[in-house]
Amino acid sequence: MEERLKKLKTSMQKNTFHQLNFNDKHKHNIYKKIKEQNTEKEDLYLSIFQLLREEKTGVELLKCLRSRGVQNFEENEGFLYSVLHQLENKGYLKSSWDENQFKYYSINEKGQKLLRKAEKECFTNRFTLKHLLERYE
Repeated sequence: MEERLKKLKTSMQKNTFHQLNFNDKHKHNIYKKIKEQNTEKEDLYLSIFQLLREEKTGVELLKCLRSRGVQNFEENEGFLYSVLHQLENKGYLKSSWDENQFKYYSINEKGQKLLRKAEKECFTNRFTLKHLLERYE
């Protein structure tokens, strides 16, 4: 850490946070609660479909999912590629390789149709993407 940041941290601990008692037990409990917030599978699929309206690599998609607060892949980032592969095998996604050997994913027409239906139903009631996936297979 840069020296100026160390000084700022020390100053804040003395002045701003001097009454705040935040120990390792508190940190552990917070991290535990964050990990327990497991996004439902349907919400995860919906997020993936929405984000893949524009072509992305798996790494780019992972960053976007994290920015949405999706924590499903924190311990096992390879799981995302399993999900993408499943969705591609079911015909909802397409993929292509570029000249640098990066694999790009995007939603195809079948996936777009499912996404439009899911978003439409989302406004009228709590939809279950699982049922929609089963209906269009």
